[in-house]
Amino acid sequence: MRNPYQPAWWTNAVVYQIYTRSFADSSGDGVGDLTGIINRLDYLRELGVDVLWLSPIHESPQYDNGYDISNYRRIDELYGTEEEFDRMLAEVHRRGMKLIMDLVVNHTSDQHSAFKVSSSSRSNESRDSYFWRDPRRGFSPDEPGAEPNNWGSIFGGSAWTYHPGTEQYYLHLFSPHQPDLNWESTRVRRRVYDMMNWWLDRGIDGFRMDAINFISKRPSLPDSPVGAGGMYANGAPSYVSGPRVHEFLQEMMRAVFNYRDTDYLVVGETDGVTVDEAVLFTDALRGELDMVFQFEHMRLDRGPGGKWDPLPMRLQDLKTIWNRWQRSLSDRGWNSLYLGNHDQPRAVSRFGDDTEYRYESATLWATLQHLQRGTPYIYQGEEIGMTNAGFTSLEQYRDLETLAYYNFALTRGVSRDHILATLNRVSRDNARTPMQWDDGPNAGFTTGTPWIDVNANYRTVNAAADRAAEKSVFRYYQRLIALRHASQVVSLGDFELMDPSDPVLFAFRRRLGNEELAVMCNVSGGLLMVPTYLNRHQLVLGNYSEPGDPDVLRPWETRVHSLSSA
Repeated sequence: MRNPYQPAWWTNAVVYQIYTRSFADSSGDGVGDLTGIINRLDYLRELGVDVLWLSPIHESPQYDNGYDISNYRRIDELYGTEEEFDRMLAEVHRRGMKLIMDLVVNHTSDQHSAFKVSSSSRSNESRDSYFWRDPRRGFSPDEPGAEPNNWGSIFGGSAWTYHPGTEQYYLHLFSPHQPDLNWESTRVRRRVYDMMNWWLDRGIDGFRMDAINFISKRPSLPDSPVGAGGMYANGAPSYVSGPRVHEFLQEMMRAVFNYRDTDYLVVGETDGVTVDEAVLFTDALRGELDMVFQFEHMRLDRGPGGKWDPLPMRLQDLKTIWNRWQRSLSDRGWNSLYLGNHDQPRAVSRFGDDTEYRYESATLWATLQHLQRGTPYIYQGEEIGMTNAGFTSLEQYRDLETLAYYNFALTRGVSRDHILATLNRVSRDNARTPMQWDDGPNAGFTTGTPWIDVNANYRTVNAAADRAAEKSVFRYYQRLIALRHASQVVSLGDFELMDPSDPVLFAFRRRLGNEELAVMCNVSGGLLMVPTYLNRHQLVLGNYSEPGDPDVLRPWETRVHSLSSA
C-alpha cells in the first residue's frame, strides 16, 4: 500500500500512448498489432519513456475502434494472440518500462455476453446490469419523443435505443453499440473489480479508465434543458461526476489495489471535471485515482457550436486555465499533462505552425507541456512532429463520430465543402493515421493496405528522417524527458506563471528549494523582446541550435534557463 505522504514513482515519469491499430503492423493486414509493438519497443526505450499506455486491444466488434468491448479477458484476434500479448508484456518489462491498459467500464459492447443476457427478457437476473426504461408515458413504443428522457448521445442523436424484444429502451451515452453499465448494481461492480484483478495478476501495471467519471448517474435520469434549436438535451448534469462516483472509485481501490505493491498507475479520463472535483479524485489521502485527464484547455478553440465550430485559441485563456490547474493541485492531487491523444487533432497543427516552423512549434509546445508539474503524456507521432491528416474527401474518414457529424450537418443545410474543411481541422481521424516510420511504402507502417490512409507528408515527416535531422523533434523530446528524470524541480517544484496577459509570451518559473528554472516561449511566428528579468541566465535547454540575440526570442523559440543560486 502506498504512503500518501511520499512522492509516488510516477511524479517524474513520462507516459507514451500507443493507438495500437495505427502504430505498427507486422502481419500485412493493414492494422497495427502486438508484434508490431514488440518490434518498436527499442525505439520507445531510446525515446526514454517510462510507461506505455495501450488503447483498447480487447475483443470487440470495433464499431468505435475497440472502445466497445465484447470480452474483457480476451485479446482481439485483430491485434494478435494471448501468447503475443504475454510476450509483449515481458519485453516491455525487460526494457524497464511499465504497461497500462485502456479500460472501458462506463459501457460495454452490445455484443458483450452480459448485454445479450440482460436484453433477453425483462425478468432475467442481469436485467439491472444496464439501464432499461419504458417509453415515455402517453407515447407508443419507438415513436419520436417516446424516449425515456431527452438526453442526446455524445456521438449524435438520442441517448436511447428501443429494443423491440423487451419493448423498452436502453441508455447509451455514446453509440447505440455501447450500452451504459448500471454501476448501481453490485453485480456489475463486483464483475468489474474481478476483471481488473485478473489483468493485474497477469502482470500489467495499471489502467487508463475511459469516461470513468460518467459511471454514476442520478437514479431518476431526469430531463435536461434543450438548447435553442436543439433536438436533444445535454444530460451531463446528471452523469458527469455523479452522486456516487467517489464512493464507487474508493470501493474499486479497496477491492483491486490496496493490497498490492506501489508500482501501479490509475489515470481517469474525466470529461467535464472541475478543478475542485479533480482535487477530490486525485488527493492521495482519499484513495481514488492517481491523476485525471481534464478537458478545459481542449475546448479553448471551440466556438458557440462546440467542437465542430473551431476558432483560434487565445493564449491568455490557456495560461489562465493551466495556471489554475497547476496552483489548485499543487498541495493535493496531481495533474496529467497532455496536448493530444486519439480523440484530438494533432497538436502541432492545432496550436502551432505545421509548415514553415513545424520543428520549432512542435518543440515549443512540448516544452510548455513537459515542464509543468504533473505527468506528461506523449501521443504516438508527437515525438516526430506528425501533423493533421490533410484528408480531402469523406471517403478517407473512418471515425464514427466524424461520419455522424457529416450526415447531421448536411441535414442542417451546411455545405459539403464547409463540412470537409471542418473535418480537416477537428476530426479524430487526424490523430489516427498510421505512424510514420520511414519514407518507404505506407510510411513503413504496413506491407499491405492500411486501414486508414497514411498522411501524404510521410516522405519528409517520419521517424527515420527526424532522428537523423539536425532539427530533430525526437532528440528534443529525449532531452525534455531526461531533464524530468534528473531534476526534482521539474517533477515536484512549485509553478509560478509570469506575464499572464501577454498575448504571445508564455513564461513561468519552477522552484524547489535552491533550484529554480525559468521557461519562456514565443508562441508566434514573429520576433519577441525578452523581458529583462528572464535573460542573462544559464541556458539549460532551447530549440534553436545556433546562438541568437539574448534579448530577442525568435519565431516559436523556447528557452529554459537555470536561475539557481547554486
